[in-house]
Amino acid sequence: MLWLVLVVLVLAILAAGCVREAGGTPDDPSPTVERRQLTVFAASSLAGAFREIVGDFELAHEGVDVAVNVGPSDGLAAQIQSEGTADVFASASESWMDVVVRTTGVLHREDFVRNSLVVIMPADNPAEIESLEDLATPGIQLVLAADGVPAGDYAREVLRNADLVEPVLANVVSNEEDVAAVVAKVSAGEADAGIAYVSDVSVAANTELTSIDIPDDVNVVATYPIAVIAGTDEPELAREFIGWMSTAQGKAVLEDYGFDTFD
Repeated sequence: MLWLVLVVLVLAILAAGCVREAGGTPDDPSPTVERRQLTVFAASSLAGAFREIVGDFELAHEGVDVAVNVGPSDGLAAQIQSEGTADVFASASESWMDVVVRTTGVLHREDFVRNSLVVIMPADNPAEIESLEDLATPGIQLVLAADGVPAGDYAREVLRNADLVEPVLANVVSNEEDVAAVVAKVSAGEADAGIAYVSDVSVAANTELTSIDIPDDVNVVATYPIAVIAGTDEPELAREFIGWMSTAQGKAVLEDYGFDTFD
């Protein structure tokens, strides 16, 4: 009978070992969730919306951590080319996405939101700006995003459309690296006005600014593309993240921030 007892004990030990190898213990039977990392490069104007979207996406995808690198689309495109660390790129400019497509390659690309421009002023509007034409008034202190930055290029396109390039650019006191810096300077009262996106003055953006609309016949509507970068270690997860933009939850956040989404 002793041999029978020994066999039972050995079988019990082996069974316990199998349970532990499956990822659990008698005290914690649940298997260990594999951690996955996704790195998203996003244009500055998407910063607020993407903070919320990333939080929602992580809650819906157990074990997934999403790191967001925010900056001007031109700078992000250059980073992708030199470092190759991005899984997803969300650009405020189709042309900078085109550069990444040509130089690095993408596995999937689609347009996901549109954004347009507004004139922004400090909340008390000390220069009493009431129209786009007022930006040409001598002495107005204006900040724009720099040439090559999507928000800066779009702003200059608006001025060309309105035949205001020369008098308005004469009032520019600073060319910023991205639209977030334009918003920050105007919010701090360091300039009388700037040109930024509708999303920058949305209720969700929570900025202390006032704004005036730019007439439709001279305004620019920017289309934002998003893509899975070639070489990513997480192609399927990256596509899931892009797909999240089209869900009701993803669209609701983007629309709260003033973006126009696609049907």
